[in-house]
Amino acid sequence: MSPFLLQWKKRYAYGEVLHVCLPLVLSMSATTAMEFTDRAFLSNYSIEAISAAVPASISAYLFMAFLGGIGSYAGVFIAQYYGSGANDRIGSVLWQSIWFTLFSGVIFWTLALFATDKVFAFAGHDPAVRELEEVYFSILCKGGMLHVASNTLATFFTGRGITRPVMIITFISVIVNIPLDYALIYGRWGLPELGIAGAGISTVSAWGVSSLLLTLLIFTRDHNQRFGILKNRSFDTQLFLRLLRYGVPGSLQFTLDILAFTLFILLVGRIGTLELAATNIVISINALAFMPSMGVSQGVSVMVGQALGRSRPANAKRAVWSAVHLLLLYILLIDLGFIFFPETILIPFLHAVPAGSVAEISEISIGLLRIVAAYILMDALYMIFSGALKGAGDTRFLMLSVGVSSFTFLVLPVYFGITRFHMGINGAWLCVLLFVGILFVLSAGRYRTGKWQKMLVIEREITAEGEA
Repeated sequence: MSPFLLQWKKRYAYGEVLHVCLPLVLSMSATTAMEFTDRAFLSNYSIEAISAAVPASISAYLFMAFLGGIGSYAGVFIAQYYGSGANDRIGSVLWQSIWFTLFSGVIFWTLALFATDKVFAFAGHDPAVRELEEVYFSILCKGGMLHVASNTLATFFTGRGITRPVMIITFISVIVNIPLDYALIYGRWGLPELGIAGAGISTVSAWGVSSLLLTLLIFTRDHNQRFGILKNRSFDTQLFLRLLRYGVPGSLQFTLDILAFTLFILLVGRIGTLELAATNIVISINALAFMPSMGVSQGVSVMVGQALGRSRPANAKRAVWSAVHLLLLYILLIDLGFIFFPETILIPFLHAVPAGSVAEISEISIGLLRIVAAYILMDALYMIFSGALKGAGDTRFLMLSVGVSSFTFLVLPVYFGITRFHMGINGAWLCVLLFVGILFVLSAGRYRTGKWQKMLVIEREITAEGEA
């Protein structure tokens, strides 16, 4: 091997990144495939169903992202404790996130019972679409605790860099979801035809299967001996509050991002039904790129957390730049498809579109895919750098940057553009591109300052003991 290649191999850690991130990417891709299939089924069921599915699911996911993000931030704590060798603290962290998950169930049912009609009254969509939005949103919220539980329990494995079990369980949940989805939407194999309600029920069922399997894998005699799973089940006020201290800003970062896109979709509905349908289709396709990027971001958080727990920030930087290279290669392949084969990509979503609208929706969607090709490039880089900052505990900066940027560069320009200046769909999506570009610049700039290398979410005396 040449000296150049030896130096390159020493400088980057592609193998380590793939070992941790690839199962998470595959898990996210499987989840994306499940959502892609759900929406493909619904797009072939009726145009009202697909028009309702994305606004309702994103609105529900807004709350799931916030509550699930708090609980799953336990993964950063576990990564840093594991890196420092303090295995006895892992069981306690897991339980604090479990207690929070149970509390989230109360919040989800409250939303389903008292907020559903108010959320979609604000949107002002067509009454037929609004009715389906409310049905789908309510079902997802009533099962939302299972979504939080599956994400939270998974951190026991992902925080330690053991990501393959999570991938396998995700695949199993997808195998359960897709045929059940088909049967309940269309009324097959003796099951009732429930339309969009069937899609919601099958999704919640998949979350339940995932939570059950993770529970069975975690609560074993070996894990109890190594990590104190059962003996540390009591509520630890200090640790719980520290989880909230870092988890709430970290979760708000992602939640505010989702909120901005939720408001964006609701506002786009005011342009027209065809533009809303095209936007929903493009967002569903965009998930093919977004979910793997999110998987890499989670993996980077774990690797940065473990490296800082070991007091080795240089290893964290190796992981970050290795992830940048690998993810950019993936995005390049996706962009080639968006730019050169958009008609082929759109085919699964156009079957249920009325014949008179196919050409117009297809034309709108092709233009949007070209904008998305640039958007996903910057979004991928943002996800990696924000994942690094989150793995260190720099969550307050992320929260503030997304909070200010989302309203300054996305929500307000789109709102005034549509309501005052008759902004079209391409102009609205260019605002999305600007918003993500600003987030990339801010996160990359924060990363370059190097402040994150001196941050920890766990007790500093624990890392000192590990070094000794």
